[in-house]
Amino acid sequence: MKRILLFVLTNLAVVVVLGVVASLLGVNRYLTASGLNLGMLLAFAAIMGFGGAIISLLISKPVAKWSAGVQVIDGTGSADEAWIVATVRKFADQAGIGMPEVGIFQGEPNAFATGAFKNSALVAVSTGLLQGMTREEVEAVIGHEVAHIANGDMVTMTLIQGVMNTFVVFLSRVIGYFVDGALSKGENRSGPGIGYYVTTIVLDILLGFLAAIIVAWFSRQREFRADRGSANLMGRKQPMIQALARLGGMVPGQLPKSIQAFGITSGVGKLFSTHPPIEERIAKLQTEQQA
Repeated sequence: MKRILLFVLTNLAVVVVLGVVASLLGVNRYLTASGLNLGMLLAFAAIMGFGGAIISLLISKPVAKWSAGVQVIDGTGSADEAWIVATVRKFADQAGIGMPEVGIFQGEPNAFATGAFKNSALVAVSTGLLQGMTREEVEAVIGHEVAHIANGDMVTMTLIQGVMNTFVVFLSRVIGYFVDGALSKGENRSGPGIGYYVTTIVLDILLGFLAAIIVAWFSRQREFRADRGSANLMGRKQPMIQALARLGGMVPGQLPKSIQAFGITSGVGKLFSTHPPIEERIAKLQTEQQA
């Protein structure tokens, strides 16, 4: 869960900051100086949208390490650490990707994979996961995270987020232009007014959350695929099914304090959930044909 939540929230923050800076620097006035220039606006929106997504992708690994307190291990410590590193290496070799960094962090059951590139990613598991699961179940979870890397999920989510961001920036400025025009009827001035700036900043935030809902839906579909990927890496589905069933009976890992307010529990929060319900994942995996 942390993998996509960190990416989405970091990306949203980057886009909002870029939008505010662009407004303060007056970049927007060039898009509306002589009426709305849709071609220039679309190019501007694409640069802003994909720029934010790419920046958040490139910093995803250090941000995840810092926020979760990940301790990188190399297998030379305890027997458990050696086994974790060996398991990640085995699955990475099977999946045809470079050996990821491996880490452990303190906390309740949780795990994540992140990184901008397949051959320099990070796989991290929590102490709660290691203590609450059998080795076979932990192995299945590690396989799930390696499958995320092998499937290129972070890059895929970056592209999806970039498209969403582009529409957010584009629509907020189109709407802002017309709102400003309605508020300034009869005024003789060049460039956008306060109505434009206020509207675009507010809509950047509101439409950004709508985009996050769409991105979360795509993330849920990637989770099904990663479950299947773990089963394929292990050669059978049962370990992943058992791991999911075990997770269903555990207290979920706490998110970093910076994003606790966005924790997924009930109501509208379900729309932002990056993971499908455990029951759906188990049922989906049970009906999958083994590759």
